[in-house]
Amino acid sequence: MKSALLGALCVVVLCIILSLGLWPFHDPPNQVRWMQSSDGIEFGRYGTVLGSGELAGSQTEGDSIEIWVQPDHWLGSATLLALYQPQKSVLFTLNQSLTDLELQIESGSSKTHFYVGEALAPALQQKKAVFITVTSGQAGTSVYRDGVLIMTAPRFSIPPEAFAGRPILGDRPGQPDSFRGQIRGLAIYDRELNAAQVLRHYRSWTGNGAPEIAPEERNIALYLFHEKTGSVIHNHVPGGVDLDIPTRYRVVDKIALEPFWKEFDFSRSYWSGNLKNIVGFLPVGFCFYAWIRAARPTGRAVLLTVVLGFLVSLTIEVLQIFLPTRDSGTTDLFTNVLGTYLGVLCYREIYPMIVRQFPILGFMQATEPQPAASSKHPTHCSS
Repeated sequence: MKSALLGALCVVVLCIILSLGLWPFHDPPNQVRWMQSSDGIEFGRYGTVLGSGELAGSQTEGDSIEIWVQPDHWLGSATLLALYQPQKSVLFTLNQSLTDLELQIESGSSKTHFYVGEALAPALQQKKAVFITVTSGQAGTSVYRDGVLIMTAPRFSIPPEAFAGRPILGDRPGQPDSFRGQIRGLAIYDRELNAAQVLRHYRSWTGNGAPEIAPEERNIALYLFHEKTGSVIHNHVPGGVDLDIPTRYRVVDKIALEPFWKEFDFSRSYWSGNLKNIVGFLPVGFCFYAWIRAARPTGRAVLLTVVLGFLVSLTIEVLQIFLPTRDSGTTDLFTNVLGTYLGVLCYREIYPMIVRQFPILGFMQATEPQPAASSKHPTHCSS
């Protein structure tokens, strides 16, 4: 009877774990909508905008990006803009990291980045959009906010080939990293803009809804987001790459079981996710260990429970390959197995102490197998 009850509890725990790991079980609608009160688009929980092709390659040693953006919240990280070249394994991203702006370059197996502290703080505190300009050349990279220089990085230069990728707004390729908020303008230049040009663009764009661009500034992409209807965001540079709003949310080139060394990050969201994975699998180790001991007492109950936790985790990670809203990676395999083992330790070390204080909670305690009685009679000494 106790074994059947524990088995039913294990089924309930398994259903909950699978639901948490695989929800919402399908590709949801793409939550991108046109703003009506002003030019721009708004991203919901799962939203992305995809370029119809790759931008023209850079012809100079300098490039610039302007993006007019308003994030909705600061709890976590998200990708504002990605420029992606799968054939060259080159990815450049502008990311929100809490209230900071992060610039990141991935080329093959290498990854470099730097943070601009509090760059997005005014947008979050004052609930208004900020105008971010990134210029890069041989002397390094500069970041402007609302036309004013806020940081320079002499040792961080964005390679020209990074600006020739496929633009993706509000998300990144490989794994979901959805941005929530508004994007009101985007422009890319095949030239490193100077401070006077950055300020002029900020004033004309925020004042008139479009930047005053001189021919020598070599504008290769300009998105004003003033269509307000349809699924196409037009590039106002003749012959340029347009942006498409998909009907369903999807991730470009979704990664299957991403290696843990590539997933590793120092961000708050990374460590928070790992902690949730460990805690989430505590009930798996606790309940399945109790059931195995009750159903068939064996000295390998710990090993069987940990292997079962690994198989459950592997099943989730494999199924997540087909779900655009979920990350499929190997880090979860380690954290989930650790959580399973800690659940076993909780049952073996902590649960007995709780039962001694509250006997009513001892219904899950497995009965220890009794040693077999000896068939030999005691030997009597004869006098």
